[in-house]
Amino acid sequence: MQLISVRELAEKQSQGEIDLIDVRTPVEFREVHAIGAKNIPLDRLKPKDIGEQRNGRSAEPIYVICRSGGRSSQAAQKFIDAGMENVISVDGGTAAWEQAGLPVQRGKKAISLERQVRIAAGFLVLVGAILSFVNPYFVGLSAFVGAGLMFAGITDTCGMAMMLAKMPWNQCSGQSCSA
Repeated sequence: MQLISVRELAEKQSQGEIDLIDVRTPVEFREVHAIGAKNIPLDRLKPKDIGEQRNGRSAEPIYVICRSGGRSSQAAQKFIDAGMENVISVDGGTAAWEQAGLPVQRGKKAISLERQVRIAAGFLVLVGAILSFVNPYFVGLSAFVGAGLMFAGITDTCGMAMMLAKMPWNQCSGQSCSA
């Protein structure tokens, strides 16, 4: 998989129109995104549909960006698996873009998905620990959450994050998505 720095991407963007796809959740995108990025969340990404919509520009690269590079790497792999080879992940993602002082569009602030996972996991572990005084089997809840966090760390896939991303407070529609 190819990588590009945010500075190199900004240079290419200044030379003409590029296809920059932000694969974060709509709420994350609404909060801050690189100018010119189009939001298609990773869980809704359909590479073949995007390829068909490119109207004869299939030879031109598709750039994918997320918060820090993890999800954009997964998205790039989805494109590659679908037979598209000219796919480039943005190294460092939107965080690096913003840190480099490149132009961003800001909108309504939200609690990040990562923080929501930490809050939910911490709550479930605490509840499991407290309820284990009522019945020792409730310690299994804490163990289950711990195992899930280990799995997420090892595989870079978090089931809790995927569930939370689909919650109503993590959705936006119409104009509220654009910023």
